[in-house]
Amino acid sequence: MTGAEGVPCVLMRGGTSKGAYFLASDLPAAPAERDDLLLRIMGSPDPCQIDGLGGGHPLTSKVAVVSAAGDPGADVDYLFLQVGVDSDEVSDRQNCGNLLAGVGPFAVEQGLVGAGGDRTSVRIRMLNTGDLAVAAFPTPGGRVDSRGSTGISGVPGTAAPVLIEFPPGGAPLLPTGRPRDLVADVPVTCVDNGMPTVLIAAASLGVTGRETPAALEEDQNLADRLREIRLAAGKLMGLGDVTGTTVPKLSLLAPPSGDGAVATRTFIPVRCHTSIGVLGAASVGAGLRIEGGVGRGVARLPSRGDRLRIEHPSGYLDIETAVAYDAPGGAPVARRTAVVRTARKIFDGTVFPRPAGAAQHP
Repeated sequence: MTGAEGVPCVLMRGGTSKGAYFLASDLPAAPAERDDLLLRIMGSPDPCQIDGLGGGHPLTSKVAVVSAAGDPGADVDYLFLQVGVDSDEVSDRQNCGNLLAGVGPFAVEQGLVGAGGDRTSVRIRMLNTGDLAVAAFPTPGGRVDSRGSTGISGVPGTAAPVLIEFPPGGAPLLPTGRPRDLVADVPVTCVDNGMPTVLIAAASLGVTGRETPAALEEDQNLADRLREIRLAAGKLMGLGDVTGTTVPKLSLLAPPSGDGAVATRTFIPVRCHTSIGVLGAASVGAGLRIEGGVGRGVARLPSRGDRLRIEHPSGYLDIETAVAYDAPGGAPVARRTAVVRTARKIFDGTVFPRPAGAAQHP
């Protein structure tokens, strides 16, 4: 496939992100050829992505590639690709839990999975990490219906709920083996509950953690400190040189301003998230429950139950996390992670990429 012709595509909002969903069979099999096509489809590199589907922000420059599962333990395979906005990079180094919310409905509508009556569960293998997720959503009369009364912060209106559960994975919850590390002279907790994340008390960097994303992005001193921490933490977490990657994420923690457990400001990795990613919230939630972690002196944990309300710039995200220790004084293990998201199909049709080799102009 050259991409000169149109490509079948579904544009969907998944959680608080928006992305282009494709069947793997409709894209080139070779990664380099596929990535070149996706850059031309999304309109990258260009800060506005004016000549493609992208919305000029990392949260709206995302791609989900879905296929029938190659593993009997799953129904479908899902590859997430983060397409650079003003760069020609396409990264598969991370998952996206927000676009994940749309994978089940997309798979049913594309005929990869049959509807299971009035409610359907789809087992999804996230190819970026090999982890499994199970998405359950309404399919009244055997058809996907996104209408519903569930609202999530950062998205106007309501839609049908998509319950996403993450079975425990095999990777260590604490990649460094310690609940607290000193990185660039700043105490941090490095945690990975589906998304490599570095937790930092906002006060340790001289900010409140309640600033607007725009104000934080304008703080050059903060940006320099965060970059220093991220590069050093990436090596500690076994990720190598993370200069050109989008992980680990950095999440600043502050005491909650409402009825939440903690207030967050998350960097992806340079732009400040206007809300918080699902898997980022899963890592924050698990990190708050780790004895000796930096969140323990900041968060207000509930006295019982698994549910935590994570505050973010545009509201909150409720997530259920349970952490246990495999032995007294042993390593913490995530026992349960679940979240409710919503998703909605925006259009279903054909996208026409910018021609290959088209000249780029400033």
